[in-house]
Amino acid sequence: MTTIAIVGAGTGLGGAVARRFGREGFDVALLSRTKEHVDALAADLGGAGVNARGFAADVHDPAALAAALDAAASDLGPVEVLQYSPIPHRDFMKPVLETSPADIEGPLAFSVVGPMTAVRQVLPGMRSLGRGTLLFINGGTAVRPQPERAGTSIAFAAESAYARMLHDVLAGDGIHAAQLIIPGAITPGDPRKDPAVLADTLWEMHRGRGEFRHYAEPLDA
Repeated sequence: MTTIAIVGAGTGLGGAVARRFGREGFDVALLSRTKEHVDALAADLGGAGVNARGFAADVHDPAALAAALDAAASDLGPVEVLQYSPIPHRDFMKPVLETSPADIEGPLAFSVVGPMTAVRQVLPGMRSLGRGTLLFINGGTAVRPQPERAGTSIAFAAESAYARMLHDVLAGDGIHAAQLIIPGAITPGDPRKDPAVLADTLWEMHRGRGEFRHYAEPLDA
């Protein structure tokens, strides 16, 4: 049995993805800054028959993130699927002319150093399995920069470039990297952006192993 590790797991999209992959037989590692939150989510998932466990890690702390992913693999089994989907901080979304060089350090740590740390930690296990999937979740500013949200526009674009390069260089190793763009907010009850609908989309991205970029809905919608 193998594991999906969800970095930035919460009760919305993270919980829905955990249920969707859990139904397919995956064990689930839930990573977030607050251990109590992911422990509660793991208990809820356990009631639904999903084997899940919580691990505490702040994506701004590379050593803690690497250690949490290592613990997840040790406790649950090799990480076959990594989902990187923490929610950006509000202070990342300043207007561009009010964003200083110091202001961009946090967004880049969050959206570039964090995913790079996570990927480097799980790649050896994926290579040992001979397969793997790296799922990157971003908002619309990843492909359409917004001057009022400079931090995420810059950092998501950098994350997108990194993820695209992984898609190109890892395919020969049986490891698929893909990005889901979710314009606007994740919205319960929405036909395209409900958490369960998005979880189905992510499952199909993992299973289909096709193109790099997918959209929850058109950016012009």
